[in-house]
Amino acid sequence: MFEAPSLDSLPPDLRARADEVAEKIGFVPNIFLTLARRPAEWRAFFAYHDTLMDKETPGLTRADRELIVVATSAENRCLYCVVAHGAIARIRSRNPRLADQVATDWRKAELEPRQRAVLAVAVRIAIEPWLIDDSQLAALEDHGLTEDDIWDVGAISALFAMSNRLVHLTRTMPNEEFYLMGRLPRT
Repeated sequence: MFEAPSLDSLPPDLRARADEVAEKIGFVPNIFLTLARRPAEWRAFFAYHDTLMDKETPGLTRADRELIVVATSAENRCLYCVVAHGAIARIRSRNPRLADQVATDWRKAELEPRQRAVLAVAVRIAIEPWLIDDSQLAALEDHGLTEDDIWDVGAISALFAMSNRLVHLTRTMPNEEFYLMGRLPRT
C-alpha cells in the first residue's frame, strides 16, 4: 500500500527538485518519492518546509531547527525523520554526537541553555501542546528568541508532527546514505 512513484514518473518540477537534491547530496531522499504520490501536497509541504528550515536568525540557527525536528520526531517515534534530520543536524551543528544525543534524550544532550529551552518548548508542542503557557514562551524570549523565532519553533514542531504521521502511515524508511552523513568526511 502507498507505493511511491518512480523518479521517471514525477511531474517536471518535482523531478527537477529531486535531481537538484540528488546532485547536492548524492541520492534522492525516500520522502521525496513517498510524498510525490500527491504532487500538489508535495509542493505545499516543501514550500513550507523550505520557508521554515532554510533560514537562520540570531535566535534560531539552521542547526537548531534541525535539532527541533530530531527531538520532536524522536518523541513521535519517527525513525525516518530522526535518521534523516539527524544527518542534517550533524552537518549543520558540526558535531557528530549531538543529533544522537538529542534523539536519545535531549535533556542530557550537550546543548547550550538556549537550545535546551527551545527543545523543551518544541517537544511540549509536539506531544502536549495544550500545556504550553506564557512562562515557557517568555523563557525563550529570555534566551534571545524573537516572537518570529518562537513562532518558528511552533511551526517546525507542527509541520514535523504531520510529517511524522505521514511517514508512519506510509512506512517510509530512511535511505541508507543518511546513516553515515556527518559522521565521515564527505568523498
